[in-house]
Amino acid sequence: MTNVLRDHDRTTGGAAVVDALRAQGVRDVFGIPGTHSLEIYRHLAGSGIRHVLPRHEQGAGYAADGYARTSGRPGVLVTTSGPGITNAVTALATSYADSVPVLAVSPGPVRGTVGADIGWLHEMRDQQATVGSVCARSLRVESADEIPEALADLFDGFRTTRPRPVHLEVPVDVLEGSWSRRPCPVRAPGPPPGPAVETVARVARLLGAAARPLLLAGGGARGAATELAALLDLGIPVLTTVNGKGVVDEAHPGALGASVRLPEAHAVLDEADVLLVVGSELGDSDLWGGVVAPGGAGRLVVRVDIDPGQLHKNLPADLPVHSDAAVFLAALADRLRAAGVVRQPDPGLRARVLAGAERDAGPWARIQHELRAVVPPDAVVAGDSSQVTYYGTVHHWPMTPAHRLLYPTGYATLGYGLPAAIGAKVAAPERAVVAVVGDGAVMFTVQELMTAVELGLSLPVVVVDNGGYAEIREQMLERSIPPLAVDLTAPDFAALARAFGARGVRAAGVDELGALVGAALDAPGPTLIHLTV
Repeated sequence: MTNVLRDHDRTTGGAAVVDALRAQGVRDVFGIPGTHSLEIYRHLAGSGIRHVLPRHEQGAGYAADGYARTSGRPGVLVTTSGPGITNAVTALATSYADSVPVLAVSPGPVRGTVGADIGWLHEMRDQQATVGSVCARSLRVESADEIPEALADLFDGFRTTRPRPVHLEVPVDVLEGSWSRRPCPVRAPGPPPGPAVETVARVARLLGAAARPLLLAGGGARGAATELAALLDLGIPVLTTVNGKGVVDEAHPGALGASVRLPEAHAVLDEADVLLVVGSELGDSDLWGGVVAPGGAGRLVVRVDIDPGQLHKNLPADLPVHSDAAVFLAALADRLRAAGVVRQPDPGLRARVLAGAERDAGPWARIQHELRAVVPPDAVVAGDSSQVTYYGTVHHWPMTPAHRLLYPTGYATLGYGLPAAIGAKVAAPERAVVAVVGDGAVMFTVQELMTAVELGLSLPVVVVDNGGYAEIREQMLERSIPPLAVDLTAPDFAALARAFGARGVRAAGVDELGALVGAALDAPGPTLIHLTV
């Protein structure tokens, strides 16, 4: 069989990619075809895998991220080489910062030409290194037979290690060359790492004897909602990072919310005599400045993480525990129950922490209250690096199920909310999904409204207009810098939405939001709702 593209029935390296994705249980992919990825698309057609066509590869990456956070399955992104994959780099960096499992598949230079600088279409000095700099791993195969094994290896990593984005680069000549079709391997998932029995017993004794125990749950605890609920019921108070928001029922009297960024939460963390940190690096994006420094000669820090490299970052652990969060917390709850350790929640502690969020409520709290009143309890809310999200949704929308808030915590990118909401709706079409974003943020990826129209998604997109990049404007004023390049000339957002084929309406005030969003949830297609604050 010759390497000629006229034979529509031939089996190529593109078939190896598609067969291996199917073997790993992939149901949906996001991407835009290009000259060098045609052989993947030859075999995607008729494969049973749904292809979603965003209008920009960055939007495709954000959609894959939102898909993964909502479904718990890896999101998959397929791009062409060069500008296709580099357009997605910001999205992959977002997934890396928040530990989200996303697979990016792209063509690469012909074998033997990497770094040759010969003027090849889409040529880069080192494409794999560029993408690899924002991924946990980047693999390049040299034959079609390597593709199924490489993908099996990457998907195995999603199940057994810290879930972060990974990249598979397939040389164009491998994609276009022949492949002798064979079954693709699927590895039985091995057991996740767990703690030693004596370690669990020691932590249980420490918590049982503590006067001020506190558990801080980060994004690495997203898969441990049931286990955290058991600890809440045993009286262990739980504070979450923003990346962990929704992993516990925030209405529970022992839940302290996702207010870890606030001074009140910092104080409570510092006062803990036994602080149990699960699945968090305690980074600047979590804390918004300052450091966690539990005081007192008898204080103890226990850190639990599936990534052993995280166990001493930003706050050294007195007792580091390399373990899957759910495995450790289930064993800990069993041990505490067996020892009869049950505490009564401290309502004063909860009130003290949540009071900090009310201090800066502004208009943001009212917006969240109006929206909460009309969406179902299992709704997915996609936000952006906008004031309405980090001052509003984070603090004033108590959530229950895990993965309910989609928000780019660590990388703080603009443009995430709309495409992430599309990815969430693709992952869970039966659930209500609402995007709540700022006017500056939505303009980064507003073209993805066309994707929602094409898919016929009942998706309310609430654009809260505060006149541009208000956070940066405020920071400039705080530093006595004359505001520059922060006041945006906005389009008529409602008319723009209608031009895309969506519904577009203006809200005269916050009081109208609930009714407009309720109607949008029932509409056959997306609705953009423009609110000026």
